Amino acid sequence: MGEVVVLIGLQASGKTTFYRARFAETHVHVSKDLFPKARRKQARQLRLVAEALEAGRDVAVDNTNPSPDEWAPLLDVARRFGARASGYWFPPDVGLSMRRNALRPPEIRVPDVGVYATLKRLRRPGPGDGFDELWTVRPDGRGGFAVAPLEGGADAQRRP
Repeated sequence: MGEVVVLIGLQASGKTTFYRARFAETHVHVSKDLFPKARRKQARQLRLVAEALEAGRDVAVDNTNPSPDEWAPLLDVARRFGARASGYWFPPDVGLSMRRNALRPPEIRVPDVGVYATLKRLRRPGPGDGFDELWTVRPDGRGGFAVAPLEGGADAQRRP
């Protein structure tokens, strides 16, 4: 059975760094950031997820994915291919995201208004959202990440 990992959190919350540390060797990286000039980013993203699953590869979707509007279509593709859907929630820390964002190269820096617009739409996933597993990801204070089952989330048994 394949897996679709959906990273959920503000810009500059550590999602891409977490992907590199946790999933780069095992999951295809799909991110709208990788095709900035595409006109239909969502359609392209869904196609790439489907193609990877069809090829028997696991996938990690590395975008803000702030609400069910973004993650529901990803879960639909996962179900279509019989894949497990795992959500990784990065609780918002606006100050930390702003500090990290300010350190980014100018070409990938997000305007502050973009971070606040995402914050306004950001919703913590829950048991009724269709994920098979839900995890919380926080900085561990040592440059890494602490991952724990999302309190009140879907059954989270597979990965500590």
